[in-house]
Order: sequence, then structure tokens, then C-alpha cells
Amino acid sequence: MIDAKDTPRALVRIGFDGRVHKTFRGHHAKDRFENEVRVLEYLEKKGCTFVPKILESDPEKLMMISTNCGTRVDHLSDDRMKQLYAELETFGVRHEDPFMRNITYRAADGRFCIIDFEFATLIDENIGLTPEIGMTR
Repeated sequence: MIDAKDTPRALVRIGFDGRVHKTFRGHHAKDRFENEVRVLEYLEKKGCTFVPKILESDPEKLMMISTNCGTRVDHLSDDRMKQLYAELETFGVRHEDPFMRNITYRAADGRFCIIDFEFATLIDENIGLTPEIGMTR
């Protein structure tokens, strides 16, 4: 596996099969894990195709395996980035961490995608985590 991200909040590795292995750790790891799984499952039911799909999750290990949504983006206009996050909201989810670090590019279909939903909010329920402190609102 290749380390893609190693921070106090998460260890992300990409397997040789392309699947993304994310282990949550640090402050409020359990809450962030549960929120990301809940939001991604919701988006899959809504038919959103530009986010990862959960393939496996393990609440005891605070680990999930998802599909790969491409490579990180280094350059993107502010307008295009705002369009992507606005498109996500049409599926009922506000990302709450809308920065370029959470945008990827999937070359297979030429699609920009959005990743990292640990702080996202389901708009109708207004439930999520605030990125500043990792607390449920």
C-alpha cells in the first residue's frame, strides 16, 4: 500500500488494487468516522457519482475502505470549486470543509470529485460535525 496521507486525524493508504483505506484517529475519531460513513451511504442512496463509495467499514477499528476518486487537484479556479460544492448540495449534503485539498480528478471519466466527508452536514437534518472542533452540532 502507498501512504497518501498521514496526519494526527487520519491515515490514508491506497492499496495496489486502487482502493482507499482510511483509518480515523485522534480527537473525536469515532464521531468523524461515523459521520463520514453516514454521509457517504446517504450520497450513494441519492445516486451521487462524484464521491467515494464505501466498500467496507469497521467501526471497531475506525477504518473504512472506499473506491478511489482519482488524484488530488493542484489548480482549480475558485468559481469551479464553488460549483462543485454547490452541486454536492443539490444531493442534500454540505461539505463543511470546502477547500481544494478535498477535490480530486478522476481521469477515467474526466470528472472532478469530492472526498473527505468527516465534517459534512446532511442539510435536511442539519446534523454534522464542525471542522473547527470536531463536535456534533
